[in-house]
Amino acid sequence: MEFILGLLFVMVAMALSCLKFVNEYDRLVVFRFGRVNGVRGPGPVFILPIFETFKKVDTRMVTMSIPMQEVITKDNISAKTAAVCFFQVVDPYKVVTKIEDPYSATSQIAQTTLRSILGQHELDDLLSERDKINAQLQAIIDRQTEGWGIKVNAIEVKDVEIPESMQRAMARQAEAERERRAKIVAAEGELQAAEKLAEAAKVIGTAPGAMQLRQLQTMVEVSNEKNSTLIFPIPIELMPFANKAAGAAPSIIQKVAEKVGEVIKTSEPAKQEVLNPGATSIPIPEKHKEEHLA
Repeated sequence: MEFILGLLFVMVAMALSCLKFVNEYDRLVVFRFGRVNGVRGPGPVFILPIFETFKKVDTRMVTMSIPMQEVITKDNISAKTAAVCFFQVVDPYKVVTKIEDPYSATSQIAQTTLRSILGQHELDDLLSERDKINAQLQAIIDRQTEGWGIKVNAIEVKDVEIPESMQRAMARQAEAERERRAKIVAAEGELQAAEKLAEAAKVIGTAPGAMQLRQLQTMVEVSNEKNSTLIFPIPIELMPFANKAAGAAPSIIQKVAEKVGEVIKTSEPAKQEVLNPGATSIPIPEKHKEEHLA
């Protein structure tokens, strides 16, 4: 009886030792007599002692940092880059049977591919087209690790270090580019302003009083400034007394000429004095003096 109980206890202990509980994210690659018998899990799994062995594989996403790499770009500029790789095991059988250390192998292939791909691009592309370079790196590395049962989901270039002299050159280039854009914007503004002024000149030219109104408006604007003296040209046509003065001038000149002619005709001595270049004065008779004073 004791023997039976002992045997039963040993069988229960062996059964419990054969029972394995596999996590949701783990898989067991089982070997029977040295040959792969299958992939088991998750949940409870029975492993026959002595006859079967297993190796556990984690199928969760792995984040692997790629250390700083020295690269020379296509335009012969030395730079240092670092990246991060995201991958996971999709085929536990291949991970166990096809490669000894899948994580180290993935890290090495990522480093060499990073140096190779970045060397095919110029520095400007490395700084501005990271999405394109990341996609290219991911496709190449994933194609090489596919035979190991590893899926590379993404790879990101996270840091780029360039020489200090190149940083100063890039800063000068960026400053020159901003100045170029500013000059282009200013020139476009001048061109638009000139076009609008030309249109305004055409409109003013079609209306006779538009120029006068514009001059008056300018006078009002200038008068608001604190100036002690203001000189502004005004056309004579704008003055209300211009026409009267222009019409009266010929008549006044004509009357004066007539008076001088009468004086010369009626006074012969005076005429002789006028003709005499040595005369210093012109005598005028009393009669003409009275008329002149009148």
